[in-house]
Amino acid sequence: MKQDWKPGTLIYPLPALLITCGSTPDEYNAITIAWAGTICTNPAMCYISVRPERHSYPIIKKNMEFVINLTTEDMARATDWCGVRSGKDYDKFREMGLTLGKSKVVRAPYIEESPLCIECKVKEIIRLGSHDMFIADVVNVKADEKYMDAAQHWDLALSNPLVYLHGGYYKLGEKIGKFGWSVQKNKRK
Repeated sequence: MKQDWKPGTLIYPLPALLITCGSTPDEYNAITIAWAGTICTNPAMCYISVRPERHSYPIIKKNMEFVINLTTEDMARATDWCGVRSGKDYDKFREMGLTLGKSKVVRAPYIEESPLCIECKVKEIIRLGSHDMFIADVVNVKADEKYMDAAQHWDLALSNPLVYLHGGYYKLGEKIGKFGWSVQKNKRK
């Protein structure tokens, strides 16, 4: 039997992401975000939702760009720490030993330790309530070559991605299928 609860946001798991922002070294910051996702394939678009009171919010709003850095099991501590400490008080990159890389298209840096870095330019900001949604065009993607599989296809699962599930961080489990496997004749994973 199911219970009725008050409205809430329980769509989990979500990627645990480090969003980097800023156009100059004195402004660079990282914020942990799980409220993010894909909006469109063509053109490639995504979104992040940020509370206006967060230190990174005015930086993103001023520069209208950011980088989504996917995180891994090895980055779990840094991911959590960057979400509970403010860039007003700490140099998060130095404190967590994160290496900044120079993005190709945007001025915001990316994180070298991340397996996949998605450079974004903000197209629109939508005020929603507790969070504002930054809708962005994807302008470049940096993929770490060390996550290529034997067939030379890029495989994010090899990086041990980190996900967020209702207050906790988790690693992914075993692959149980792939897109379209349920209708294939020999139902291989």
